[in-house]
Amino acid sequence: MRKRKLADRLLFGYVWLIIAWLFLPIAVMIAFGFNDTQSKSNVSWQGFTFKWWGRLDEYPDLTDAMINSIQLAVICVVITTVLGTLMGLALGRYRFKGQGATNLIMFAAISSPELVMGASLLSLFVSTGVDMGFTTALIAHVLFCLSFVAITVRARVVGLDPSLEEAARDLGASTWTTFWRITFPMILPGVVAGALLAFALSIDDFVITQFTSGAMQTFPLWIWGATRIGVPPQVNILGTLIFAVGVAIAVINSVTARRRT
Repeated sequence: MRKRKLADRLLFGYVWLIIAWLFLPIAVMIAFGFNDTQSKSNVSWQGFTFKWWGRLDEYPDLTDAMINSIQLAVICVVITTVLGTLMGLALGRYRFKGQGATNLIMFAAISSPELVMGASLLSLFVSTGVDMGFTTALIAHVLFCLSFVAITVRARVVGLDPSLEEAARDLGASTWTTFWRITFPMILPGVVAGALLAFALSIDDFVITQFTSGAMQTFPLWIWGATRIGVPPQVNILGTLIFAVGVAIAVINSVTARRRT
């Protein structure tokens, strides 16, 4: 009994050690958003201040890059959620020719390095004479995130009970009514999960965006360029805000799930 309690304590401590290790970089990022640095490089602690929070617009290029990242992520989420949900429904519910090849392509898109996809898309855009910018970056983000949404929704669809939809049809519901009243509420957690995953992948993507964005700057690309001369505290603040939004969404989702149960 004592050995088991000791093992449980060690395992508990090990888990918390891993959590602390994962959250340490985030804590440093948040802390240095309050650093009263006197130089361009925000790498050493020089005092506590709130002044940078009122000077977020001090770097117009950084603000524009953040807006570009948010616009890319939002539009990407809308497109991939619609297309990915339809693909997930088709792959999880029906059997058709080419289904195995479709699954293979989607998993290949997920497992292949971003460098491969970025280089291939760059070659495609250059060979076709397309001017690279926001549109080409959006196409790249959609192609990259679509498989993640489709597979997430597909996993949800596979676990559904088809008898519920059959019962709705037996009671006189049309195909459209059955989908919106029965099917869609059941797959909604998968749709939301896929949409959040697509947003997270899009807003912080660097490699594919670097290949396909041309002269347009996004938040990760701006940070990469700023590392040569020093990253200002505004970057830490914007990163903190993004993290806070993610935490808020996670908390809301958890509370909503508990209320449903």
